Amino acid sequence: MAFVSGSDDLFDSIIMADDRFHDEGYQEGFEEGTRQGTIEGRNHGLLHGAKLGAEVSFYYGFAIGWKYLLQNSSDVKARKRLKAMESLIGLIQNFPYENPMYEKLQEDMERVRSKFRQTIITIDKETCSVNPSSIPCLPPIVLTTVDFFLSF
Repeated sequence: MAFVSGSDDLFDSIIMADDRFHDEGYQEGFEEGTRQGTIEGRNHGLLHGAKLGAEVSFYYGFAIGWKYLLQNSSDVKARKRLKAMESLIGLIQNFPYENPMYEKLQEDMERVRSKFRQTIITIDKETCSVNPSSIPCLPPIVLTTVDFFLSF
């Protein structure tokens, strides 16, 4: 009887080889997919994080620059513009940079974008044409950059 069970084991291993190879292939594919997915996800996150950082940095630099230009003006409109710039700066300074798992990241980013749009509206063409010596106009490169960020 031992001879029969030994041959059954031999045939079982041959017959079950297909299932075994299938399972091994699945496991190897799963491990490789996990590894590739992690690499791809990390690269995707780095790219989008860098874009988000560049966008927030642009808004911050824009607001700081205009705050500097407006802070010594006694004009009522300039005071309103200064208040809008300070509001934008406050939003950016409270932005959660260190927490990538922050659940309201997109909502807060939309808030910053809309506040930026509001501040852009306060700087109208009249500001540049009426008194160009007190407040400089936006140079073309800034206007192009502003248009780019407003397209989001």
